[in-house]
Amino acid sequence: MIVKNHNILATTNLRKQVLDIIEAGIDRVLPRNIMMSTVRYSPVQRSIMINNDIFSVGSGRIFVVGGGKASGLMAEAFEDIVGIENIVAGAVNCKGEHPTRKIKTITASHPIPDQQGIYGVEEMLALKHRYSICENDLIICLISGGSSALMPCPVAEVSLSDKQITTELLISSGAEIGEINMIRKHLSRIKGGQLGKFYSPATVISLILSDVIGNDLSVVASGPTVSDSSTFLDAYEVLKSYQLLTRVPKNAIDFLRKGCRGYVAETPKVLYNCHNYLIGDNRIAVEAMLSKAKEMGLSPHIVTTRQSGNTTDVALLRANEVLNKKYADYNVHLIGGETTIKLPTFAGKGGRNQHYAAVSMKAMAAYPGEWVVASIGSDGSDFLSDVAGAIIDQNSIDIARAKEIDVESYIERCDSNTLFELIGNSLIITGDTGTNVGDIMVYLTI
Repeated sequence: MIVKNHNILATTNLRKQVLDIIEAGIDRVLPRNIMMSTVRYSPVQRSIMINNDIFSVGSGRIFVVGGGKASGLMAEAFEDIVGIENIVAGAVNCKGEHPTRKIKTITASHPIPDQQGIYGVEEMLALKHRYSICENDLIICLISGGSSALMPCPVAEVSLSDKQITTELLISSGAEIGEINMIRKHLSRIKGGQLGKFYSPATVISLILSDVIGNDLSVVASGPTVSDSSTFLDAYEVLKSYQLLTRVPKNAIDFLRKGCRGYVAETPKVLYNCHNYLIGDNRIAVEAMLSKAKEMGLSPHIVTTRQSGNTTDVALLRANEVLNKKYADYNVHLIGGETTIKLPTFAGKGGRNQHYAAVSMKAMAAYPGEWVVASIGSDGSDFLSDVAGAIIDQNSIDIARAKEIDVESYIERCDSNTLFELIGNSLIITGDTGTNVGDIMVYLTI
């Protein structure tokens, strides 16, 4: 089972159904399943087929690079599809160890970058000179959510420490992922299309699992092989808008200002050698959940796969929609996306999915029938690496009341993890799923 504590959490039939629906969604977007349905290799023609596009290897060679929470499993699948005898070398940065045979996997840190991540990127870059990569060669770039942090490569003027502090400040500021990645691009040597440009004139083929709402490939993983329309001035304005100019390390600010004045080359605006393929996203997961719910005899529908905004506001909105019978013709409401939580000065423990569940629990207390709500990060990590999200129902409210728990105070402190530890039977544990297509939510109402 994907949910490791499935049997413990499935105390009612409704809870079991919700957990089964979640598992169907995550299973559909596991890297091996996605890769096997998307990528083909012909040893006779020496060519790689991505969907209906064919790339001839000919007299050239195949190299593999990349990063992200799913990149390790993507690398394993790619080796099986193509055959290790047809891959010269490769390196990908990922979470955890993977038994790849030809592609080197480097375990790096997320969401705050570390030295191991830098080492892994240097290994990727070294391939070009080590093997004299040329225009006849193919670079397969395996990209998934999380690689903005897992593939750090700061410019010479900015230290890893500077990058770590900047990342922490941006995450806690409430900035949208596109805004955060805009800054990452302009403090990096590989993001914002610069990795793709580095391997030119070799052909670069990126296989991308998206965790970004709307699937803007220039935002996923900060678009290492995608042309970038943003500028140094755009990045600088993001920091200014979140009042971070005096808090971000001086080296980073100075470098951005240098770029604003035209003393540093902008990220590439055109990349003729790069071909980017979206092979998996949130919608694929949610559609699999829809099919599973139908198989179970339920009446499901998809509310949205582009949910975004402030976590508290969105959770209240969805609860009000259910309470006001906006979706009265259905009893399963499926959602995908990724909200943003702005932390108070002295925040407790938790993540956006646990917070979403906590707010939903309080809001759904007024529902007249039976209900279950679950919110989970598809990667298995809801900021806290050992918790994927939470599942709650009317019984959760009853327990909180019986124990005289002040639910609102935990919500205000963003201390949802502590709240659910006190309530019990709420936290969803999956471990590292090996994929990452954002968050998924399920509402089951009777």
